[in-house]
Amino acid sequence: MPEPLPLVVGLGVVDPELVAGAFAGRCRFAADPDEAELLEAQGAIARADATIDRAFLDRTPRLRVVARTGVGVDRVDLDTATARGIAVVVTPGSGAVAVAEGAIAMAMHLVKRFGRLTELVRSGRWADRGSVTVGDLAGSTLGVVGFGRIGRHAATLGEALGMKVLAYDPVAEPPAAHRCATLTELVSHSDVITLHLPLTPDTHHLLDAEMLALTKPGAILVNCGRGSLIDNDAAYGALLAGRLGGVGLDVFDPEPPQHHPLFDHPDVVLTPHLMGLSTQATAATFTAAATGVVDVLEGREPAAVANPDWRHVPATGGTR
Repeated sequence: MPEPLPLVVGLGVVDPELVAGAFAGRCRFAADPDEAELLEAQGAIARADATIDRAFLDRTPRLRVVARTGVGVDRVDLDTATARGIAVVVTPGSGAVAVAEGAIAMAMHLVKRFGRLTELVRSGRWADRGSVTVGDLAGSTLGVVGFGRIGRHAATLGEALGMKVLAYDPVAEPPAAHRCATLTELVSHSDVITLHLPLTPDTHHLLDAEMLALTKPGAILVNCGRGSLIDNDAAYGALLAGRLGGVGLDVFDPEPPQHHPLFDHPDVVLTPHLMGLSTQATAATFTAAATGVVDVLEGREPAAVANPDWRHVPATGGTR
């Protein structure tokens, strides 16, 4: 009797149709696994809100690979996964264009005051339209914090709209044409600031009250990176003081977030961590995640992993 195909489980909402092509004839898939299926699982596809900590890994003793839909691994215990020979696959690039589009769309929404203007028309206050100042993107300065795939796409879009682009990245140095030596330099010269950094101890509350006090009056702040990059209390205070002209958030801490007064401000736009999940990006992301799982299970090197040392400890199955 042939051995059953390896079992892969979904952690969070994973549409079976999006992984069916990569798994066909190679893996079985359980979208809503029970404890018995977790015990059997050799692979997993994890959404952004799934926690892969030591306790979870103890419940999945046969696990050989976790594919994270996206690149953020702050909810994954990389040290324990590496020590147990478990590859943590990521999917860089799959949603990069979609996130960049979302960030620029948020900026445009806030600069053009679509929220306030919609409310004027909706409430029959046409005569009050002169009370809303509509800004311009062309000729303004876009400050991109984090110049990886998403940040570079955001810069390209900004330039296409006639914006000057500044960039700061604490890890990967941006091109000289855009480079700011410090975050302070970028913040103090940008009309729109968009954040595309991972969350680390050094980037927690990167935009705090002290940093926000340096912004140009009326600057727009957009965060499609990680929720804790911004101190929401400080951002709310800056909005009330007129230091910020608008805030766009696609990410929060925790997710889903507790209500914050910032959310009620008319110059705030909110989306539920969805900018990287457009129709095209979603299909590409889940295909990449499923392909990474299959690669590891079949002995091939996956395209992208967050823990490149995972192979140094052989996965043996059972408790490790």
